[in-house]
Amino acid sequence: MTHRFTFTLAASLVACGLLLSGCGPAESQTGKAPVPAASAVDNHPASAEKNQLILSGWQPQAGQSAESWQWLPTGSDFGQIERAAADSRGLWLLSAQGEVQAHLPGRFATLDLRPSSNGLTLATVDSSTGRPMLVRLNREDLSFGEPLYLPTTDYKVENLCLYRDEVQNLFVFLIGEEGIGEQWLVASNQRLLESGLPVRRLSLPPESEFCAVDDQQHLLYVNEESVGVWAYGAHPEAELSRTPIDMVAPFGDITGSVAGLSSIPGGLLVLDAESAQLHRYQQIEDGWSALPAIALSGLEEPERISARPSAKSVELLLVNDGAIALHTGELHWQPEQLTRPTALPVLLPLVHTDPVPTTGDAADDPAIWVNPAQPELSRVLGTDKRAGLGVYDLQGKELQFLPVGRLNNVDLRYDFAFAGQTVDLAVASNRDGNSLHLFAIDQSSGELTDIGQIPTSLDEIYGLCMSQSPQGEIYAIPNDKDGRFQQYHITAEADQVRGELVREFATQTQPEGCVADDQRQTLFIGEEDVAVWALDASADAPTTLHKVVGIGGLVKDDIEGLAFYQHAEHPYLVISSQGNDSFVVFDGQAPYALRGAFRVGLNAESGIDGVSETDGLEISSDDLGGPWSRGLLVVQDGRKRMPEGNQNYKYVAWQDIAEALNLD
Repeated sequence: MTHRFTFTLAASLVACGLLLSGCGPAESQTGKAPVPAASAVDNHPASAEKNQLILSGWQPQAGQSAESWQWLPTGSDFGQIERAAADSRGLWLLSAQGEVQAHLPGRFATLDLRPSSNGLTLATVDSSTGRPMLVRLNREDLSFGEPLYLPTTDYKVENLCLYRDEVQNLFVFLIGEEGIGEQWLVASNQRLLESGLPVRRLSLPPESEFCAVDDQQHLLYVNEESVGVWAYGAHPEAELSRTPIDMVAPFGDITGSVAGLSSIPGGLLVLDAESAQLHRYQQIEDGWSALPAIALSGLEEPERISARPSAKSVELLLVNDGAIALHTGELHWQPEQLTRPTALPVLLPLVHTDPVPTTGDAADDPAIWVNPAQPELSRVLGTDKRAGLGVYDLQGKELQFLPVGRLNNVDLRYDFAFAGQTVDLAVASNRDGNSLHLFAIDQSSGELTDIGQIPTSLDEIYGLCMSQSPQGEIYAIPNDKDGRFQQYHITAEADQVRGELVREFATQTQPEGCVADDQRQTLFIGEEDVAVWALDASADAPTTLHKVVGIGGLVKDDIEGLAFYQHAEHPYLVISSQGNDSFVVFDGQAPYALRGAFRVGLNAESGIDGVSETDGLEISSDDLGGPWSRGLLVVQDGRKRMPEGNQNYKYVAWQDIAEALNLD
């Protein structure tokens, strides 16, 4: 835990009956006397020094019993609406003076909200059914739309939090008892979905009752009452891991217990209900910096908080379990915001395949077989590195599965003479026997047949790619985890396949991905934690390695799959940058200029999740019809979400990539 006390604190609380002998009328934050719809119960100074906290009791007539209050973000432009509440009589949208601006009758508990250009989305729980509910408030006439109800959970939803990702998809996190949690997609393109889509289950700490989300940093904050505060990745493709922000004493600075949380840009506010303290955390590059806590003297048990930044301070709504239930305040502090990296374009997958048959980290590497006579009948091959090889059509439906063992990478080439016929040839690295596993592809139907294995002298075969010489000779190029590459000339005598080792070379550390540009006879290989290298693909050529790009910038280790967009004038090399779940595009010939990078996000309309931790990828530049008229990119998805399940492969139109990166 990092503690950097870079701010000085002069905390001041003016509470009715504590620091004053009595309570008289007080001005609202707007400087005007409150109207009868709400009553202020404290006086506070007309001005505040830097880093002071000024609180005033506030008791609106509407929402008096509400435990859940939320600010509308500054500049939301919803007329006079500034605050929202949920209670046993409905959802309330109120002005600063407590006047009701909109009301949805019902019995509700807990509340979060997000504004958009055409409305306000509110998330709550219908207390009569226990079901999470989302509803839109129309910006123009402040009317409510048709609510979206999520299915009944088999646990009590203690709290919920909204999260908006980088492409404006809206999600809700459900926080339940005993460490139960879920993430649901609820809106896309600024409209609620007809039904929510389950994204993933969450393993959360026990004693979790409060949450908050930082949309900019894609972080979900969750309390563990007697232990501390945790941060989780909020993005739907995030790994389910957590980072501690602060712990309860003696392991951290929280002296009592952790209650309500509120996230603001660059910072986090946390209530210690038992000790009546407000903790502040400044986000820094390597974690969080704890600032001195503010004593909330006079508040019996502050449990919930909503915060929003203003021009020079942070405005607060505090819910207190005491005589005065609701307090408004102004904290004269502004956290510094981290510099955010430039956002990458997010492209949508148009198709996803049926899942591979085995669970866990199973799918690995694809290849694309093009049917020249009927391109729409082309096939995608994909390895299940625990079980075998799958064959899919362009709609993602599995057509074949060959349960031949632990195949890691696969590639293919055309026009191979075998058993008196001309077939196309797929080769995969088989980790069961450290061998090359060969499959004949029927040139009319695309059906695969197992035609045998060729042993290698590698100790731990790993990646593989293929190349073809101008004379039509076909080569398979496997590699070993120790860095060794071997190049085999593949032939057949009648129905017996053979492999002749023609050359060897090596990288210093572990490789995996490789791809060949047959037109220019260039082989590209990926050394996972170091660089992408290029060398001559010819069997008798020198094995001198030339660096294409090293780790750094847009390329984050591990360097995994490599794919090549074949074009006579404008070829491109695409790298799976696994460390940041992205794909980096370079010109396919020296000097290998960087052309940009992109991510593959979820397609809400088609119910297809996004892509993360990609191992293998492949590209066809052929016109396969429809959305694939300029080519097809197939990528392995390391985490299957929406809903969770076995891994699969996603299809992305090259046309979308070309437009996003302004490619020729």
